[in-house]
Amino acid sequence: MSDRPIRDVEGARKALSFFRVMAFAAGVALFILVVIIILNGGFGRGGLSAAWSPIHGVIYFVYVISIANLGFKVGWSLPRMVLTMLSGFVPVLPFVVEHRVHREVEGRIAGSLAV
Repeated sequence: MSDRPIRDVEGARKALSFFRVMAFAAGVALFILVVIIILNGGFGRGGLSAAWSPIHGVIYFVYVISIANLGFKVGWSLPRMVLTMLSGFVPVLPFVVEHRVHREVEGRIAGSLAV
């Protein structure tokens, strides 16, 4: 975590909002993908799986972009951004990470406004 104040508070707020929406979307998309895989009986190719996988991939890609955008606005290190991006591979984890990131960034924004 960086202790530096955030220079562009408005930009950080917008990036945080975009991240929160995408974390929710990525979490739901991953959950749907897991359910589809289970219903297919494993990693076999099914009609619904073949249709949903690319949609999930696009949602995950936009999630990664939202993390990079937020990370650059608030001054995260590259390893921090990558670890946050990897949360999109574990079901339920995007929701947990979103909650923690939201709390941390809001606190840093409040601290930046107080300076």
